[in-house]
Amino acid sequence: MDTLSYKTVSTNKATADKQWVVVDADGQSLGRVASIVAKLLRGKYKPSFSPHVDCGDNVIIVNAEKVNLTGKKWDSKEYIRHTGYPGGQRSLTAQEVFDKSPERLVEKSVKGMLPKNKLGSDLFRNLRVFTGSEHNMDAQQPKEININELV
Repeated sequence: MDTLSYKTVSTNKATADKQWVVVDADGQSLGRVASIVAKLLRGKYKPSFSPHVDCGDNVIIVNAEKVNLTGKKWDSKEYIRHTGYPGGQRSLTAQEVFDKSPERLVEKSVKGMLPKNKLGSDLFRNLRVFTGSEHNMDAQQPKEININELV
């Protein structure tokens, strides 16, 4: 019996198969889009997934300004930050964050679903968010993904 055929191959940075994909957030729920994009960034749907390696895809999200929040989340959901000074806690509602920058609302939701370590920081750098249907990543030849079929 040939035992060499039973070797487990572990993915590393050099052998990872990374691709560029485009996700359209038009009319989609924010949490649903964020969870699917987090899986794409992490690479959990790939057969060669390794939990300690950046083996996910590079994701481009377009139409970030057309994302939906259900219920009263536009007014009740708060994003809290701290300035670093005593009494420096500041909070913004989801509507205020959206009015300033719709991309930031999507980025915050995706970042919250990634690991909280150096790997999560590296994975977050593989995300690009754009308002409108145009993006400047045509040189990477990304392929369009319909997230309704992935669910």
